[in-house]
Amino acid sequence: MSALATAALNVAAETGEEPQGIDLFLPAPYDILWSSVVLLVIAVVFYKAILPKFQAVLDERTAKIEGGLAKAESAQAEAAAALAEYHQQLQEARAEAAKIREEARAEGGAIVADLRTKASDDAARIVETAHRQIEAERQQAAISLRNDVGLLATELASKIVGESLADSARQSRVVDRFLDELEAAGPAAASTVGGRAAEEN
Repeated sequence: MSALATAALNVAAETGEEPQGIDLFLPAPYDILWSSVVLLVIAVVFYKAILPKFQAVLDERTAKIEGGLAKAESAQAEAAAALAEYHQQLQEARAEAAKIREEARAEGGAIVADLRTKASDDAARIVETAHRQIEAERQQAAISLRNDVGLLATELASKIVGESLADSARQSRVVDRFLDELEAAGPAAASTVGGRAAEEN
């Protein structure tokens, strides 16, 4: 049996009548009064002693939560700033890489043009050197040929004239005149003169 029913039975036993209906569940007025006093004392003690501790714990947790939220917002803002800075640095790096590529392309083109110019200059210099060398060899061959032709012409003239052309001045004049006539007459005359000299020999 519950305490409330026992109390109701005790009250009924004291008054001499048994409670009926809802009165079975309602306590006596003095029980309500003393229960209210005890409840009020407990409420005051709870309000003065226990509630401030709960409030302090709740305030501390609220502060921690708000601090954590503030830190999270700060960290999120820092992350967003770092991400923006990263994107900016990436953009700058891409622009710098494009600039370096363009500079390398331009520099490569300049190097190729410079190498082509140097190669062209070297080729021109080689051709010029070859021309000079050919000209020098031609002149040397002409001088050698002139000497050989001079000797042959002197011998030929000696046979034709019938006297010796040992005098160097006379020999030189005869050779020069003979070569001038050969150059003036052209190749056909030179071959004719050469053929006559061969016949006379």
